[in-house]
Amino acid sequence: MIEANGAEIVVRLLERFGVSFAAGIPGGSILPVYDALVTAGVSLRHILVRQEQAAGFFAQGIARSTGRPGVCFATSGPGAMNLLTAVADARADSVPLLVITGQVNTECIGTDAFQEVDTFGLSFPITKHSVMVKSAAELPETLAAAFALAQAGRPGPVLVDIPRNVQLEKASFSSWPDPAQYAGRFSGSRSSAAETVRTLAQAVTLLSSASRPVVFSGGGCNSPEASAALLRLLEVFPAPVVSTLMGLGSVPAGHPLFLGMVGMHGTQTANRAVHGSDVLLAVGARFDDRATGEIRSFCPSAKIIQIDIDAAEIDKLLPSALSVVSPAAPALSALAEQLAGCRGTRARRLWIETVQQNRETEQSRSCSAVNAFLASVPAAAARAGVDPQDIIVTTDVGQHQMWAAQSWPVSAPRRFLTSGSLGTMGFGLPAAMGAAAVHPEKRVLCFSGDGSIQMNVQELATLAENDFSVTVFVLDNGTLGMIRQQQDFSFGGRHSACVFSRPPDLLRVAAAYGIPAVEAGAPGWENAAFQGRGPRFVRLRVDPSADVLPYVVPGDANINSRTRPPEFR
Repeated sequence: MIEANGAEIVVRLLERFGVSFAAGIPGGSILPVYDALVTAGVSLRHILVRQEQAAGFFAQGIARSTGRPGVCFATSGPGAMNLLTAVADARADSVPLLVITGQVNTECIGTDAFQEVDTFGLSFPITKHSVMVKSAAELPETLAAAFALAQAGRPGPVLVDIPRNVQLEKASFSSWPDPAQYAGRFSGSRSSAAETVRTLAQAVTLLSSASRPVVFSGGGCNSPEASAALLRLLEVFPAPVVSTLMGLGSVPAGHPLFLGMVGMHGTQTANRAVHGSDVLLAVGARFDDRATGEIRSFCPSAKIIQIDIDAAEIDKLLPSALSVVSPAAPALSALAEQLAGCRGTRARRLWIETVQQNRETEQSRSCSAVNAFLASVPAAAARAGVDPQDIIVTTDVGQHQMWAAQSWPVSAPRRFLTSGSLGTMGFGLPAAMGAAAVHPEKRVLCFSGDGSIQMNVQELATLAENDFSVTVFVLDNGTLGMIRQQQDFSFGGRHSACVFSRPPDLLRVAAAYGIPAVEAGAPGWENAAFQGRGPRFVRLRVDPSADVLPYVVPGDANINSRTRPPEFR
């Protein structure tokens, strides 16, 4: 028999699950778990962040770059509440997390005890599943099931709330559980094998007869397995392919059929191709508003073939002609196998040539100075001795996020990590640290803005303390740039609460945390930014009036994307 208290069960199980890092901040209601990190003899490394939200984003950096659940801790009350933004972000972007929170003693629940909040109730709408554990004996099965559930089917965060007295309570059990034993319980509803075969056969007929097909790749394709299956499909059935923000990397940026990102800041070529398509193969994409614009104008003449792991997403926003509830990889592999003998038509070849010419024309136009700088960073890294293929990128949220999405040549899945659906400022730095922790052989670049970086600027202390190989690029324009741009385009240039009247000197801020800091373009900046191990900080001055273009005004059709600022400017 195995005997341990609840806290020891937690940390020993995490180690058995293969968890090497967990982030958090201790507090009274979770102190037994922190004590077990010392006494239980585990190799699990704890990262002490400076605010709980950063713990959740650190765990996301691990999960988004590996596909395995990231783990974070928080105490009860304010600790758990600080963590919830990162939990909601993970739910919105289908990121697997195991979130472990401490709770007040069971006899104090409901008494307004010190640092008591209803973590279970608060978290329920923003998690894949939440549970409060009532006894130490429940912990082995509960944690194994939670770890399996987080990554099964459509991934997401699972929260386990553990009262302090349960962490101290002893339990006996015969063997340690294995999450693999629980995985089959949580696969969710899927199309039957017969139904899948029948639907894919119909999809082959529809695609074969299409004159203007487009493949629409979403976050469900952003894994090595799904990406490989998608690339195989494009080999046997050449067709233009576009992606959502979350799908960047599912097809290499330099692929001859890749037209770029769709949506508010997508390429005009991608937006127009979708608008003109007659068949749209949507794989792992949710048709969210930032990707579709005014949704009735998104693909007005196209028959939609929708493949998604989540049955709730099928026909949710646009009706499909055919649909399959399935993970992307097996469905795409089966579709590619059936399309292997399909002959290309002249109309389809002309369609591909047309959109490729449009893409080349669009790319040949002069881009902004910011786009040009970001596009030059891989070469700068190479000159400093860093292989661009060994770089992972994270971003915060704002103009810098869209400039990076437009300009960074994402070559593989899980290399471009960003907060998509929730759009959370402050995501980039802690997510970069999480990615760097589990990929010590790589350099991680965090693209941020002078607004976003200050959302979690205290995590520069965590970065310096752990010596993670992260280079933070801050695009500094003295404004909340995306807010300023939207006020220019939609509110007549009336700027409200978007300009920093007393901006900090961010190079000196980074230096105060002990991080080498340099101005982009200064002599030797490339070597300072990339050579060696450990953290670096780079500031790029940006014109406050610079816009991210193309731009679709919220509520407008993607086909109406704008390439110039408003006339009054």
